[in-house]
Amino acid sequence: MAIKIYVDQGHNPAGAVNAGAVGNGLNEGEITYNVGAYLADILDSDERFLVRTSRNTPEEVIGTSNASSLAIRVREANEWPADYFISIHVNASTNPAANGSEVYIYRTGTTAEALAENILDAIVTMVGTKDNGVRTNPSLYVLRRTQMPAVLVELAYITNTADAVKLRDEQYNFAYAIYIGLLNFLGLEE
Repeated sequence: MAIKIYVDQGHNPAGAVNAGAVGNGLNEGEITYNVGAYLADILDSDERFLVRTSRNTPEEVIGTSNASSLAIRVREANEWPADYFISIHVNASTNPAANGSEVYIYRTGTTAEALAENILDAIVTMVGTKDNGVRTNPSLYVLRRTQMPAVLVELAYITNTADAVKLRDEQYNFAYAIYIGLLNFLGLEE
């Protein structure tokens, strides 16, 4: 039986509601769409997985507000039902020196924490971002309302010049790293 992965490409396209962060000429919604599409393609080519994405085209806008956008994504994952929920984001800070990758979970001591650690390790190893650790944030809607282990991956900081270059040029590598992290977590061979 295939493992069902819901890939949530965080936010919407630039100019739409819930478009996400901007920095260094980049838009979060465009990066997350691309990384998620790459990840979906990688998972699709592995018969052990079934995959669904929250956004099926770069222009697709989900919801009419931040709240409805998040609710639709979670509802789709829960109704499928997915075995794992991976939400892809990029970070931003008013401090341009802030950089690195981190993964958020609802609480520690869970399956999601082990998944988050494996994904973060693979991103840091493959893309070379700074390891900012696995962090809990129970207020995040997609972590709080999903009925399966869920992680929110902050790939890197769009507001940091060096991270922005990685976000622009290494989108496939970020996606492949998430895939490797998932395989490592599941104890599967590449």
